[in-house]
Amino acid sequence: MNRELLMLVDAISREKSVERDVVFGAVEAALASATKKLYGGEVDIRVAIDRETGEYETFRRWHVVPNEAGLQNADAEILLFEAQEQIADIEVDDHIEEGVESVPIGRIGAQAAKQVILQKIRDAEREQLLNDFMSRGEKIFVGTVKRLDKGDIIAESGRVEGRLKRGEMIPKENLRTGDRVRAVILGVDPTQRGPQIMLSRSSPEFMKELFAQEVPEIEQGLLEIKSCARDSGSRAKIAVVSHDKRVDPIGTCVGVRGSRVNGVTNELAGERVDIVLWSEDPAQFVIGALAPANVQSIVVDEERHAMDVVVDEENLAIAIGRGGQNVRLASELTGWKINIMTAEESAAKHAEESDSVRRLFVEKLDVDEEVADILIAEGFASLEEVAYVPMQEMLEIEAFDEETVNELRTRAKDALLTMEIAREEKVEEVSQDLRDLEGITPELLAKLAAGDINTRDDLADLAVDELVEVSSLDEAAARALIMKAREHWFSA
Repeated sequence: MNRELLMLVDAISREKSVERDVVFGAVEAALASATKKLYGGEVDIRVAIDRETGEYETFRRWHVVPNEAGLQNADAEILLFEAQEQIADIEVDDHIEEGVESVPIGRIGAQAAKQVILQKIRDAEREQLLNDFMSRGEKIFVGTVKRLDKGDIIAESGRVEGRLKRGEMIPKENLRTGDRVRAVILGVDPTQRGPQIMLSRSSPEFMKELFAQEVPEIEQGLLEIKSCARDSGSRAKIAVVSHDKRVDPIGTCVGVRGSRVNGVTNELAGERVDIVLWSEDPAQFVIGALAPANVQSIVVDEERHAMDVVVDEENLAIAIGRGGQNVRLASELTGWKINIMTAEESAAKHAEESDSVRRLFVEKLDVDEEVADILIAEGFASLEEVAYVPMQEMLEIEAFDEETVNELRTRAKDALLTMEIAREEKVEEVSQDLRDLEGITPELLAKLAAGDINTRDDLADLAVDELVEVSSLDEAAARALIMKAREHWFSA
């Protein structure tokens, strides 16, 4: 029987062009499955076949788990202290094995064994094909639509299949069986049943790869696509930069009479593409990204990573775009939050901010509005700046002498110290259950305390926009934190 087993393994290995170990593994799995049926329950069985003689042994196994974790499956788990009674130096996640009677190969049933073996071989063949395909390093999958699977498209390239999910298709695109299709390879999902190569036609990466194919200068390293933002099927923006002064990045990507950019748009169902010149200067980059709108001025807020962009009335609609599309894509392209406003709106916002700073200086520095306005005119916007900007810079203000500067700096430092003490006292009022909540940092705790959010329930009662305003978190992080705070409501 053992010799027959070795001959069978060799025959299948040659016929299917798979490693002998794969076939041995299939037989071991079939024997283990048959042995499990004799025990019932969720036992763990391991079968080991000697690759040279064909002899095999069967073992029942128990997984060692921490004492405090308890047993989730008593048929296949053992607590650490019990395992250590048998093997003193055993550790968590090790296994204890006990030899048991082996099931004769004839008992597993020829059909069952054959099914397991063939399935293992099919899996191995598919994995080998997949590995061979991915090893070529191709970024674009070119194939034919083979079938539809619950709304997803299964495309075939040679003997390899890829999955194009509904959400990764271009909206309103109608692909049918037999159609040629191109898509970017997002990666491999080994947990996916069926085709495991995941594809996309709607991602920015697909557009970048299409340009790389249309524009040889990108492949040569003369040009580089720095970023891309898309509303797939409608409009997109890409930012390009030249690494050779002789090469015009925008003109090169457009091509003669638009031939290159048209090659991309034709593949993407007519999607309009704006090609933007990338710049190290964020403000200049944003100005280019908002084209075709003309920008009057920009105010950069490094702390909030945002920009207030001023345009005239004629350019307002163009800058914003239909449904906010232009400004949204520009924001995604540059990575900056962009606020579009008219000159009147900018002036009103500036006046409001100046009033707020003026009140702060008058109250905390105990000065009149005239002194506060001098500080504002010189660019001071916070107590920290008054307290810690180099002395020489403040002495350059014509209206102030050295004595005045020293007094202002002293008052600013005293005010900051008083405010910090008040903040700490406020934080001390925060309950322990809020302090212990996952995701709460000292900085966030101080902001919550300043907003009179002192308990976990206070946080749980907030709306997302309220927490965003108090904490400066983005919407996704604020929503996640609120849901974390509400968990105890549902577990009680």
